[in-house]
Amino acid sequence: MKKLTFCLLILAGALLAGCHKSQRSISHSGYVQQRSYCGEETREPVSDPAFAYRGELSENDVLGIARSEFTSEADIRRALEAAKPVKLQPGSSILLIQSGALLPDGEMVTRLSRHYRVVPFSGVPTVRRLGSGAVQTESLDPEMYSKTLRLTAARGGTDFIVCYWGMLESESDRLPTKTVSWIPIVNWFTPDEKQHMRIQLKVALVDVRSGNWSVFSPKPFADARITTSPRRGPADQKQVERLKKLAYEASVNELSQAYN
Repeated sequence: MKKLTFCLLILAGALLAGCHKSQRSISHSGYVQQRSYCGEETREPVSDPAFAYRGELSENDVLGIARSEFTSEADIRRALEAAKPVKLQPGSSILLIQSGALLPDGEMVTRLSRHYRVVPFSGVPTVRRLGSGAVQTESLDPEMYSKTLRLTAARGGTDFIVCYWGMLESESDRLPTKTVSWIPIVNWFTPDEKQHMRIQLKVALVDVRSGNWSVFSPKPFADARITTSPRRGPADQKQVERLKKLAYEASVNELSQAYN
């Protein structure tokens, strides 16, 4: 009878097995707790509102790209004539920005500091509330925002601005053991979920003097782990840290090789 009950539980779990997909910023990468299969997502509360996640910096703001500006063919020709490849010299000074974060991740700072002088800077955007109640992080004048950012970097004695954005994509497959995951077996729990995670970065390099810029993305990295319900959060964060480390290493290698 017990064996039959156990088999029925396994079968029910197989029928209910499915997956959950999500995306989050590397600057807002805390573990997301699922309340139900298709329910709400909850995060650990932030102790100080000053450190709360407020969204991402606009790429247009960092690079100074005005969408509504009238552009002529002559403007394009002049830009092509003035454009020069952005080149980093070993020992150059960098204003480092992680979009959405008050401070760049320590792993990125440490790796870049092996090649350059790094000045960490805030990547928290200015939030504007629209009449409809929506919020917008892109400035009204991206070109002016970019120049202000370059002036800030120049006053700090830095030659370049490096700003990076990152996205974590997760997909969790529910295993057939999901319904029996809380049955203790010799002080451990049955693995009931496999989480696939991928990280993608985009890095912008801006020459403070000229305003010339270059953007690149290192190859994405992926990882998969089978987890249990009581240990889901710690396993998720270990996965995040591992992928960040790989992505940061690839980004710094490309900066130090392709742009020197």
